[in-house]
Amino acid sequence: MSASETPKPSALAPSLGLERAEPLFRRAPRCDENGRPLTDFMMVIPKLRNKPPRLIQDTIAKIERILACYAKEVVFADLNLQINVLWVITHARPGICLEIPVAINDAVPEALLVAQPRPY
Repeated sequence: MSASETPKPSALAPSLGLERAEPLFRRAPRCDENGRPLTDFMMVIPKLRNKPPRLIQDTIAKIERILACYAKEVVFADLNLQINVLWVITHARPGICLEIPVAINDAVPEALLVAQPRPY
């Protein structure tokens, strides 16, 4: 692998692969720093884990770019490649749980908001 092919470090904090991760409900915040409840959404990215590593990294980079645009709103994000699910927790704001998934879906068309009907 040449230096140009070396994957760039991720801005999202990866969980340790050597130890069993704590369940998300224990790691993920429920309230913001002022005690206000947070909101969340999940997206399924079908067959992501089965893609070549370079395509997985490209997809992750696209998601990171979108989440970086919403850095003030996004509190927590977890991409679980074992089940192909992205879980994002944000500060509550009207429309945010549709706005961010639409942006992610524009960049990663196969990403589906949970409960979103699949186009046929």
